[in-house]
Amino acid sequence: MTALLLRELRLAAAGGSALLPLLFFLLVATLFPFAVGPDAPLLARTGGGALWMAALLAALLPVDRLVEPDRTSGVLDQLAVRGSPEELVALAKLLGHWLSFGPPLMLAALPAAALLKLPADLLLRLELGLLTGTPGLAALTLMVAALTAGLRATGALAGLLMLPLAVPLLIFGAGMTEQGGGMGAAKLLAAVSLLLVAIAPFAAGAAIRAARD
Repeated sequence: MTALLLRELRLAAAGGSALLPLLFFLLVATLFPFAVGPDAPLLARTGGGALWMAALLAALLPVDRLVEPDRTSGVLDQLAVRGSPEELVALAKLLGHWLSFGPPLMLAALPAAALLKLPADLLLRLELGLLTGTPGLAALTLMVAALTAGLRATGALAGLLMLPLAVPLLIFGAGMTEQGGGMGAAKLLAAVSLLLVAIAPFAAGAAIRAARD
């Protein structure tokens, strides 16, 4: 498991999968004030939702590099021959994907909050929401990547599949950044994220196994 996880982290670092989501997230935070204007109350009211939308799209960016390269190169077949269960491989990919974009996005939220003039209490709720919700985004991305591996136009198809399924995470995550948003939205976000994380290794493992058979 440790070897598989370290391999995923090396691939993410070498392929730019860790850097692209971070740059995309910061780019959205930089451009959003130009779109809505310099009104600080308006930015504080809408900035949290904009950052959550950016986090969702940032999680989707490396979807075509999570499973497909290993499938075409035969790595998944080799791991199966060596006795590594597909669910264990999927779990390593899930952890590697989250570690490559989740914590960096939480760090990037600090300058992003300054650009969007978010108050300190809202920034704290945003950070807690990202800590809770980004594992669910990673799990959803992995499942979509496994289901679309081997198909043409993977990126576009993955977006069509993932964006509707990510609506609950987006609603509850953005709800935590609204005035008065609190424990209710946080509990629902944690429940949805935990459900996705629990399902993802088995669903992705089954999809990998079916594609090989």
